[in-house]
Amino acid sequence: MKESIFKKPGVQTLLSSLICIAAGLLVGFIILAIINPSGAGKAIMTIILNFMTRATPAARMKVLGNMLTKTAPLLMCALSVCFCYKVGLFNIGAAGQYEAGACAALYCAIGLKLPWFVCLIAAGLAGAFFGAIVGFLKAYRNVNEVISGIMLNWILLYLTNMILGVPSIKEATSPYTIVISSVSRGSLLPTMGLGALFADNKYVTIAVPLSIIIAVIIWVVLEKTKFGYELRATGFNKDASRYAGMKEKKNIIITLAIGGALASLGAAFLFLSGYQQWQTTITSVPGMGFNGIAATFLGGLNPIGTIFSSYFIQSITEGGAMINRSLYPSEISNLISAVIIYLCGFVLFFKTVMNARIRKNEEKLAKKAEGGNK
Repeated sequence: MKESIFKKPGVQTLLSSLICIAAGLLVGFIILAIINPSGAGKAIMTIILNFMTRATPAARMKVLGNMLTKTAPLLMCALSVCFCYKVGLFNIGAAGQYEAGACAALYCAIGLKLPWFVCLIAAGLAGAFFGAIVGFLKAYRNVNEVISGIMLNWILLYLTNMILGVPSIKEATSPYTIVISSVSRGSLLPTMGLGALFADNKYVTIAVPLSIIIAVIIWVVLEKTKFGYELRATGFNKDASRYAGMKEKKNIIITLAIGGALASLGAAFLFLSGYQQWQTTITSVPGMGFNGIAATFLGGLNPIGTIFSSYFIQSITEGGAMINRSLYPSEISNLISAVIIYLCGFVLFFKTVMNARIRKNEEKLAKKAEGGNK
């Protein structure tokens, strides 16, 4: 008997994610209808279609370019969480590592006026350093990575504000850092002609294809290499991996260092594009690291799936900002994302239901075939 395609884990994960998305959009539509029934249909379509609702092709491409610019750092934060989770670690400290990357990249760009690739390396090393601290505490002192990661989020937020708040980095009349293009154009990420594809959008840089390439590399490392196998084995059972001769403490530190580097590169991708400046007076941890958690679980904890889930989450976030603000709050997109991620906790339940249904159908077909043979 030919095996059903619905028994494949990848297909089940995809279907489960689609169920979560459909349910989240339905809940969002119901809430929009409760607030104001007359415009609920148009509002939910605006959230779904996002840039497609713009009047001209040029405007649509420009908005799409802006969205991709912000999707790249989200994808990197999602990969950070995904990579660590595959090894049995929950890197909630990705938000703090993102801050460390922003600090290192902007200081090197504005303060030291270094080339863009040096700024990227500095950002990656900064995130890896603080990720390794969390890993060291986990490996040698059994400090839960969630606790140490959350504490470092706040430490790094105010450390970043302090470092980037000096007069040589910050604008004199505002709390924002100096525009990179005005002091060191060589520190900006190159566009390599990508901006021309999006109505001359200067913010679309090599960060977009680089983030996708990194996602593919992470998948290959985790699924196709001995190194990735050892890391995943450590995550499944660190005692068994130690008995098998693997260095579980070293693997934990390396995993969180790599996760930190990924998140910090996400910040560098955003701020070195020139799209955004760091505000040195913010008192809340940037949401990009936490949004990465959402993208990771919606992507089925798969680096390739995370590419699409990051795009989707950023798309509905941008779409939520485009709805009629006089009728609905823009936070509706955050609510939809929250519902979707909440439902992702039931992915295993959805898979169990699908497998039960498949087994039932196979039993019916087997009985029917057996009856025909008689």
